[in-house]
Amino acid sequence: MIEQLLPPGVAWAESFRDEHCTLFPEEEATIARAVDKRRNEFTTARWCARRALATLGLPPSPIVPGDRGAPSWPPGVTGAITHCPGYRAAAVAHTPAVASIGIDAEPHAPLPDGVLDLVTLPTEREWIAHAPHGVHWDRLLFSAKESVYKAWFPVARRWLGFEEAHVTASPDGTFHAEILIDGPVKHFSGRWTTAEGLILTAIINTG
Repeated sequence: MIEQLLPPGVAWAESFRDEHCTLFPEEEATIARAVDKRRNEFTTARWCARRALATLGLPPSPIVPGDRGAPSWPPGVTGAITHCPGYRAAAVAHTPAVASIGIDAEPHAPLPDGVLDLVTLPTEREWIAHAPHGVHWDRLLFSAKESVYKAWFPVARRWLGFEEAHVTASPDGTFHAEILIDGPVKHFSGRWTTAEGLILTAIINTG
């Protein structure tokens, strides 16, 4: 499903169930005290990452969370991981052809009560109120902002709050983000889709 949003040159893997793979010692240390749910998410995400890296012709390597939880990829590789109930995925590409990747998956359902005001700007909420029916636009904008952050952090190396990116989405399956703070990137463009009860968003930042 994620492949619908990715251009040639970006390798991917996804799973709709928990998968097993042997974790590296560094990865095991990361989740040594994790509950089963977290362990399953982490392990299946690494299973996806290894398959995606193999598509690029690269051997398995430890993918441990680094600064702000961002995955630490092998030299010369950038990528992103996402997981939500019933879905896990990874996307990777060689640098410098691709500077960063952001992907996110969410249930295609409304955001929980009280969350919308925390993750959107007033202009975004006004747009959501008048958007076409058939898509949970609140959840879509949340997912898009998650993808924006994942694409932003590897190149900026600094936090980006929900209120620091203004996202506009189109029914044609695209979205655009304007970064409202100083940094190396001022705009991102991405794609979105809905299927299998999920919303997926993706950004490929070519610099």
